Amino acid sequence: MLYTNPRGSTGYGQAFGNAINNAYPGQDYDDLMRGVDEVVRRGYIDERNLFVTGGSGGGVLTTWIVGHTDRFAAAVAMKPVVNWYSFVGTTDGADWYHNFKRLPWEDAAEHTRRSPLTYVGNVKTPTMLLTGDLDLRTPLEQTEQYYRALKMRRVPTAMVRLNDEYHGFNAEFSLRHPSNRVAQILFLRAWFDKHRRK
Repeated sequence: MLYTNPRGSTGYGQAFGNAINNAYPGQDYDDLMRGVDEVVRRGYIDERNLFVTGGSGGGVLTTWIVGHTDRFAAAVAMKPVVNWYSFVGTTDGADWYHNFKRLPWEDAAEHTRRSPLTYVGNVKTPTMLLTGDLDLRTPLEQTEQYYRALKMRRVPTAMVRLNDEYHGFNAEFSLRHPSNRVAQILFLRAWFDKHRRK
């Protein structure tokens, strides 16, 4: 597993953490790919069997990644945001309106440019989507939009709804059903095993 500290994350001060304000995703994707390039260069991993997954902000980045590169054998995007234009009107976090230079009805272009759904036409990577059916932070309709687009494009995909789970299903303190944690792990493993390149 590769864990990196891309722009926008904590650990290198406030300026580094704020570097993606009104720009997410983008430069953080560049940082992540540099990390992958480095471990490939060092010969630590099988370049033909790279897999990517993430949840919430990591789900956004996962869908962004598969729309910008086909280097990964498979992906699992958990509770992603794929369409910022529709997201800001349906999430329980209305403060997301302030993560853009302008409101969506003032200038839709920025919301479109920063939405992973805009780049779904580039996706070749088998991509599973996994979200709690009670998620209010990244509503299930976000997952459904991406799933439908992948199906229309005939990209291998699957959509998993974790029953009776909100947004924090992979955090122990907010997990409603331990069986859903087990299911999450098993779905990820099965998807990656299915698409492992021989």
